[in-house]
Amino acid sequence: MHFADGVVPGDYLGYVRKKSLWILGGTVLLFLLLIVSISVGAVNIPPHEVFLSLANGVVDRISLLLNPGTTIDITSTDRIIWNIRLPQALAAIVAGVGLSVAGVAMQSILRNPLGSPFTLGISNAGAFGAAVSVILLGAGTMQSSVADAVTINNPYLTTMVAFFFCLLATAVILLISRIRGTSPEVMVLAGVALSSLFTAGTMFLQYFASDTQLAAVVFWTFGDVGRANWQELGIMALVTGAATLYFIANRWNYNAIDAGDETAKGLGVSVERVRDVGMVVAALVSAVIVSFLGVIGFVGLVCPHMVRRLIGDDQRYLIPGSCVAGGILLLASDTVARIIVAPYVLPVAVLTAFLGAPTFIYLLLRGYRR
Repeated sequence: MHFADGVVPGDYLGYVRKKSLWILGGTVLLFLLLIVSISVGAVNIPPHEVFLSLANGVVDRISLLLNPGTTIDITSTDRIIWNIRLPQALAAIVAGVGLSVAGVAMQSILRNPLGSPFTLGISNAGAFGAAVSVILLGAGTMQSSVADAVTINNPYLTTMVAFFFCLLATAVILLISRIRGTSPEVMVLAGVALSSLFTAGTMFLQYFASDTQLAAVVFWTFGDVGRANWQELGIMALVTGAATLYFIANRWNYNAIDAGDETAKGLGVSVERVRDVGMVVAALVSAVIVSFLGVIGFVGLVCPHMVRRLIGDDQRYLIPGSCVAGGILLLASDTVARIIVAPYVLPVAVLTAFLGAPTFIYLLLRGYRR
């Protein structure tokens, strides 16, 4: 932001400081929640031991890179932290960030407060694509184990097929928005129709599956961050990080679109290109997360509205704030899901649905006001 006389008004500095402090405070809270999430479970580990294990693990891995012959002592606690709980916690953060940033971008691009990968049917489209790759294309190994019902042995094929169907659903959404406009009523009805269509397709595949396949696919579609390994986590982090940087780079374009298409065009924004590319990027993020973790609903809807309540609609702060809120919400939900009915572990999608449904109803009753 530039000012004619070179002097930054105090009110503006306070405006920026308040929003930045909210985001910084959320980041600190996310880190503390990460430590707590790793510490709780079937075997409770004191938080200070978790912190020391993470710090020592980073130092040991750096030493191993510098001196390949270095011997590292790994305790049973380190194995629990690094092989089980840390990947699960980081997967929750990455998935929360990805779904939230996709949701906030869709809400701005479509100028619709009800936009998100789940409410527009894009997550269900990705789930159908993943089911096609697993059942018909042999991209997954079916197991009857409760801990790991489906092992994806070809994650790239699964992601490509899921992305294709997410892209197909995105194209339908964009087509409807151009023909009928982007009013909340139209988008809700379009999302319901697409969700029903792809859910019916998934049910069709399940009908012809064996009992073991049926149980495995149903379990997989629940949405659970615990099934991601380090390789899958790396792919999700890479795609989510690149998409987040893209959305942040277009923050001024989204601010202009929020003021209306005509205003944005008057400011030199190529609205159609920004809208099309943004929806494709959001679809890619949704496809990657769905193909690895299953359907996790409402995160992309709830988090942007929570952040708007705190720091407003300015995309410069709304996008990173939504990323932090998404990581906090999904990590907290996963932590609660692991302890609420211990020793059983609930899929995190169950809790996000309980949180998201009242929010969705509230937005409908509120009259869609931004």
